[in-house]
Amino acid sequence: MHTSDSMDLKSLSSASGIGEGSRERLVDSYRKRTPQSCFVIVFTVFAAIGGFLFGYDTGVISGAMILLREHFPGMTNFWQELIVAVTIGAAAVFALIGGLLNDWLGRRPVVFIASGILTIGAVTAGAAPSKVALIVGRLIVGIGIGLASMTVPMYIAECAPTHMRGRLVTINNMFITGGQFVASLVDGAFSYDKENGWRYMLGLAGVPSLLQFVGFLFLPESPRWLIARGRKDEARRVLSMMRGGTSVDDEVDEIQHTIDKQHGERHGRGRKPVIVQMLQNPPVRRALIVGCGMQMFQQLAGINTVMYYSATIIKMSGVKDDRLAIWLAAVVAFVNLLFTAVGVYLVEKLGRRKLSLGSMIGVFFSLIFLGVGFLLSAIYSPPLPASTTPLPYNHANCTGYSSCYDCISSQHCGFCFVDDHNSVVSGTASCQVANLTTMSAASWTSCATNKTLTYAYDFCPTSYSWMAFAGLVLYLAFFAPGMGPMPWTINSEIYPIWARSTGNACATAVNWIFNLVISMTFLTLTDALTRYGTFFLYSGIAFLGLCFIYFLVPETKDKKLEEVTDLFAKPFCSWRPVETEREVKYIQIKGHNAADTDVSDGE
Repeated sequence: MHTSDSMDLKSLSSASGIGEGSRERLVDSYRKRTPQSCFVIVFTVFAAIGGFLFGYDTGVISGAMILLREHFPGMTNFWQELIVAVTIGAAAVFALIGGLLNDWLGRRPVVFIASGILTIGAVTAGAAPSKVALIVGRLIVGIGIGLASMTVPMYIAECAPTHMRGRLVTINNMFITGGQFVASLVDGAFSYDKENGWRYMLGLAGVPSLLQFVGFLFLPESPRWLIARGRKDEARRVLSMMRGGTSVDDEVDEIQHTIDKQHGERHGRGRKPVIVQMLQNPPVRRALIVGCGMQMFQQLAGINTVMYYSATIIKMSGVKDDRLAIWLAAVVAFVNLLFTAVGVYLVEKLGRRKLSLGSMIGVFFSLIFLGVGFLLSAIYSPPLPASTTPLPYNHANCTGYSSCYDCISSQHCGFCFVDDHNSVVSGTASCQVANLTTMSAASWTSCATNKTLTYAYDFCPTSYSWMAFAGLVLYLAFFAPGMGPMPWTINSEIYPIWARSTGNACATAVNWIFNLVISMTFLTLTDALTRYGTFFLYSGIAFLGLCFIYFLVPETKDKKLEEVTDLFAKPFCSWRPVETEREVKYIQIKGHNAADTDVSDGE
């Protein structure tokens, strides 16, 4: 802000009888209302298309999986988990590779390459003639997602003004949830096409990726990357364009000074790999622990279990109609989008730390609620006739089970009954052998030949199915504003320029690795620990994540990127809330100002 602006506001506040604290808030409010270049919004939107693709490609598989099970013979749990996991595994590997590419090529070329790869992957998956070809397509998609997911938040953070940085990076996360919501709508719209619906679901991802490909032909490189590469004049032009044509000399000089200082410290430690230098530098090492820990707990709290398997979870809870399960999953995705918008609003008001803490507390209790819902469904599962219970368990002919829950726990069996508005007509229940290719009743069983009977391969009719849907909504209402965007926002801020690409690459890889662990183990865990046991496990991990945030994560709100590293100068054991330190600093500054005023009066 120019000095004249400050003087005008100071005079105005004094004339109005506004106190010192209120005057500072008025000045801050004025600064935040000064016109910003519309280019800030343009580059954020085009960059965040990468987030949209991240959300769409990971979310669309939830509904597509239901149709894929019917289209491809032998779509077992292993194949379902593999189709999901191959995308995540590729993303984890190429998030790490993306760190090297970002240092070498810059942020803009990496996003450009990622959008081209995503377009190719979408077309390949949509046109796949077999399960193997589908996996190849999903693998290509994973490569693009890995590059984009680690580059886009960093690109936005490096270009954004300080007071808008948190909000703009969180907008990228809003695009992720928007992509998941659009994916759920596409899933619902094409769920009626049993033959080719999944092809449209997977193939349409090529449209936004092509749009981003074209858009990045006209967007500039990150000014901080340009300054780090000695291209200071080009960086000045880019920054001026992003700041609405105002003078940016002070900002450029400050970035240059910080980069020179960091490079001097780095070269003082010799020519070692960046990751080794990060681990040997205590403040950067602490930042890396915080960044990777936030991404790890984001995934271990079960978010992508909810997003990848939301339709499956809803079916597990007792909803028998495939299309209804897909549309209910769309409602869940809309809740995710809606409450991510709440996070965009709150991130610069509450700050990153408070938002993350409140979010994880809600996640902890909502996971317990989900577990209780599935526990009640298991306890009050429809019983099977008593005459079958004395028999030993026999997977070959599905005998020996005492309830629907026990019956469908076997991959070889399903629950057969006469349906009366999602309840079982007394005396009609039986456990019958499944056709594992079609996941319906075996052709020789009475459930296949008698059209009045309903065959439930992966669900039990229950009056507690509403708890699973309500639990998913409650989970996302808490997760979306905080633990959804904050790990990405915090990671885009906490590393010095020389370690930013590598730090974000490591944290993003950790995210994808634990994403892979969760997605590859969810269906297996539901078999091994039961459905309710799986959600109780996730709730325990969420509690550990809550402790991690409380003790280790500082506040970065209103800090310049060049200042954030200083937050990690102290060891974790001497950590104090940043808000308290800032209050002390404010009191000291206010005291100095008061002393200066006394001197002026004396003169």
